[in-house]
Amino acid sequence: MGTDLNAPLGQNRKTRPSKAEKSRLTFGRLSLGICALALIGISAWAVLKPTGLILPPEPQSVADASQPGEKTATEPNTTQLKQQKTSGALSGAHVEETLTDNGSIVTKFSPKQRDGDGPAFIEVGRTRGQDPRLATFPNDDLLEDSPQGRLPITSAKGLRPMDQYARPWSGARGIRIAIVVGGLGLSQTGTQNALRQLSPDVTMAFAATGNSLQRWMQEARRTGHEILLQVPFEPFDYPDNTPGPHTLRVGLDSKKNLSELHYSLAQITNYTGIMNFLGGRFLSDADALEPVMRDIGRRGLLFLDDATSAQTLTGTLAGTIGVPHGFADMVVDDQIDRTAILKKLDELERIARRNGGAIGVASAFDESVAAISQWMDEAGTRGIEFVGVSALVKDPQQQ
Repeated sequence: MGTDLNAPLGQNRKTRPSKAEKSRLTFGRLSLGICALALIGISAWAVLKPTGLILPPEPQSVADASQPGEKTATEPNTTQLKQQKTSGALSGAHVEETLTDNGSIVTKFSPKQRDGDGPAFIEVGRTRGQDPRLATFPNDDLLEDSPQGRLPITSAKGLRPMDQYARPWSGARGIRIAIVVGGLGLSQTGTQNALRQLSPDVTMAFAATGNSLQRWMQEARRTGHEILLQVPFEPFDYPDNTPGPHTLRVGLDSKKNLSELHYSLAQITNYTGIMNFLGGRFLSDADALEPVMRDIGRRGLLFLDDATSAQTLTGTLAGTIGVPHGFADMVVDDQIDRTAILKKLDELERIARRNGGAIGVASAFDESVAAISQWMDEAGTRGIEFVGVSALVKDPQQQ
């Protein structure tokens, strides 16, 4: 019938779709669903595949062609495909990615030579100090072989023994004092006592004529001490007063004196410099002293003058040649008495407060060691920083 008795008045009845129309509607929805699923599948594949879309390797040029049967660096392997690239985020690192036959990726990072376009490294100063765990071992780059033995030398990169074996310090402005205790190695019990009682801040000076020096050097370095080597020089009253064998003397030619110097230098390693053992006459003779100072400077060592001779020329020559050098401000144990030594140390402190720093020297007498140990414990509470002697010498390379 054309009308519907149940339809509201004034409204036409809705027509029902035919069977053909229903078929077209169902087919369209099905097609749309299939397209959506296909799009989702492609997207998931692109995301989940480990290497994404891998581009084929560039074709090899004729100039790079190898002989038949030979594999080249750019020829893809049947089981591996490598891609090489440089990542700016890795500061010039060379990155090699390898796709293995099981679909995983192996990434290899290796440094490469910079072309100047990458980040710059800024050096904030010359290396100072040595890893405490390695302090008993010498740096082979700072040694050279000689007929007398292994001698200290500045490395090919300019690193000096003075820098490598220096005791690190804070670098802060303040009152600094270096205490140098010498004569170590001459007495076994005296050396043991000094190493047992003295703070690691004390610089130890080993006499080149001493005994078991390598063992004592290692013990001193293991406990954190900076060390010097005391070389025997001719005093004014030689031979009545002799520093021992292999003494450098004014009457010897420069070749012989350098040979004697090298004998002393080869006795131990890991020291920052040289300190004179006596030597008033030798240190006042410019002709004898100059070649020795030049050799010491060339080897990257400092020279500490104990200032017991008013006629010494070490400061003049060292300043001219460019050798790091320093002078002791005071011998604190010219009287072997504990009370007198403590008074000298108080005077050394006044010099340091006036000048910003001071160097005191002493010998490894039991009275000296006990007084120095006591005084350093007290002075440390007064704002004094105790440093290795290398921190207080004049260094032309730091000026």
